Amino acid sequence: MIRRQVRIHGRVQGVFFRDACQTEANRAGVVGWVRNAPDGTVEAVFEGEPGAVQAMCNWCRSGPEQADVEHIEVTEEEPQGDSSFDVR
Repeated sequence: MIRRQVRIHGRVQGVFFRDACQTEANRAGVVGWVRNAPDGTVEAVFEGEPGAVQAMCNWCRSGPEQADVEHIEVTEEEPQGDSSFDVR
């Protein structure tokens, strides 16, 4: 199991990014959370099998159709054993 924190920059708030992210995370079988940050970015944490976590990081590079992602930042974290994927 691995855990990654991702910060997504661009036009990512108000475009259903969090809901789409939750759908994709559930499909990929990863746990963690996603939230809007006060600075206009979206923050997400993905925990699970390395391939599934990498798939979610890759998904964040484009996000849902309405989003315009400029770039993402990915940070490694220690797994915490979350049990679900939540929208915060």
